[in-house]
Amino acid sequence: MVYLTRQEHFNAAHKLYNPNWSNEQNNAVFGVCANENWHGHNYDLYVTVKGNPDPETGFVYDVKKLSQLIKSQAVDKLDHKNLNLDVDFMAGKLCSTENLAIAIWEQLAPHLPSSVELHCIKLYETPRIYVEYFGK
Repeated sequence: MVYLTRQEHFNAAHKLYNPNWSNEQNNAVFGVCANENWHGHNYDLYVTVKGNPDPETGFVYDVKKLSQLIKSQAVDKLDHKNLNLDVDFMAGKLCSTENLAIAIWEQLAPHLPSSVELHCIKLYETPRIYVEYFGK
């Protein structure tokens, strides 16, 4: 089994806010991230697929195709957007990095060929904070 990772980048704004809570509770739990004027991040996204190299190409999966898939199904929908307002696959979800990683997985997994499997979504919110999601 070989693991192949492609890195992409996007910028997006969001706020952490639970509409079922009071402003006071949101501020107590999320602090400045609950700011009603939003805040942004420069996200780094690592998508890892796994499989066996094709005997004719030597590739687990064509990295150009992987990049195109990540861009069309995730980055183009996220880049320079407000995650809370502009991204259909985040509608109704708390826009945490954890939930965003799961949503990106759900966007990508159905579009991969049967010869490879999505292994991991690693999403950096800042250089010191990241999440990893390996599916259910």
